[in-house]
Amino acid sequence: MRAFSVKPNADVPFEVRLAEPGFLVVEKPAGVVTQPGKKHMHDSLLNGLFVEYGNALQNLGEARGWGLLHRLDRETSGLVLVALRTAAYESLLNQFKERKVQKIYWAIVLGHPRPAQGVIQKPIAEVVGTRKKAVIARDGLQAITAYKILQSAGNVSLIEARPKTGRLHQIRVHLADMGCPLLGEDTYARDVQLPNVPRLCLHAAGLSFLHPETGHRVRVDSAWPRDLRTTLKRLGLSEPSLVD
Repeated sequence: MRAFSVKPNADVPFEVRLAEPGFLVVEKPAGVVTQPGKKHMHDSLLNGLFVEYGNALQNLGEARGWGLLHRLDRETSGLVLVALRTAAYESLLNQFKERKVQKIYWAIVLGHPRPAQGVIQKPIAEVVGTRKKAVIARDGLQAITAYKILQSAGNVSLIEARPKTGRLHQIRVHLADMGCPLLGEDTYARDVQLPNVPRLCLHAAGLSFLHPETGHRVRVDSAWPRDLRTTLKRLGLSEPSLVD
């Protein structure tokens, strides 16, 4: 049996939403980290992927991130794109660099962003410390997030966000800077009383990219997560859908 650098773990939950010879789109639940770390060496999404796709991911190696092309925060649910072959990895990585990959998120925030639709362009810098955190900073990296309000009820809004860049906690930082932190936020809303929710209300709902072999655009959508359906109804909001 081949020795893997990442220990396979069949108990890690995830769903395969699209499987192609060169890549996968999988759905990660909240509470699962994307890749192994100090406190999660054996229970990350990558550990789960190595059960069935270990040979392909091992062939890609650490230099290519074991196939991971991007990451979601632990408490964020939704879609993750994973390469299985070198050619697919290089093609998809270039698409991320050239901003050809379209990512769509849903978030529930406190308040009502003004304007109701717009583009946030504020640089973000990571704060060096024991816990990952980011801030708006003049000398930070370019960060761009398009957003629009899908629904509002009482003092909360359901937002669609489309980040054009991939900075640490970008959507969370940008919306908090507007005075509209995400519900479930424990890092960027310390001075705000938020409604009680089971976890961070952020879901990676859509991925669109060019197929690395055919060049045709691929679109994968994810429904509103089951663990936040009761929260949505309690807040007076209805389940969103992707229309474009």
